[in-house]
Amino acid sequence: MLDLRPAAGQLAALVTDLSDADLGRPTPCDCTVSALLTHVVGLTAAFTAAARKEVDRGGSPPGDMPDALPGGWREDLPQQLTELAAAWREPSAWQGTARAGGIEMPAAEAGVVALDELVLHTWDVAVATGRTHRPDTASVAAVAGFVEAVPADPAARQGLFGPPLPVPPAATTFERVLALAGRDPRWRA
Repeated sequence: MLDLRPAAGQLAALVTDLSDADLGRPTPCDCTVSALLTHVVGLTAAFTAAARKEVDRGGSPPGDMPDALPGGWREDLPQQLTELAAAWREPSAWQGTARAGGIEMPAAEAGVVALDELVLHTWDVAVATGRTHRPDTASVAAVAGFVEAVPADPAARQGLFGPPLPVPPAATTFERVLALAGRDPRWRA
């Protein structure tokens, strides 16, 4: 079991600090902050349902970035992130299979994917809005294992990550994660 609370808490804190002007800013994943947050709203609901073994509530399929934030998102999203982390604290969340965003996978893998989404998208929003993001070491280690396991084959990465970027020898583990996920660690808005 992984603890999603640190990553969920970092994203929740970031969300509550965003201004309306931040929403139109570009992100490293080629969409606006608003579109990315809409995706996060959907994935949060989907991965919470997956942890609880509820019927898949959908969520954005990988690579789908809609651009219509729901009303009340500033208040609702932090609560949804707290619920997501709590759902994955249950041992049953990590057992069997889980379905999120229309994709069925082993539940343990779904938990890592949820963590990956939190860590990467927190960085995406932070860098897009001129803020810093320092994810916790345990989350970075778990996500590193996940991104390293995804082949460089474009078909395997479709909707999940961009093409892997070169990683300098002196890169930190998190910079390596970003590059392997197709993000330039030096990207700035």
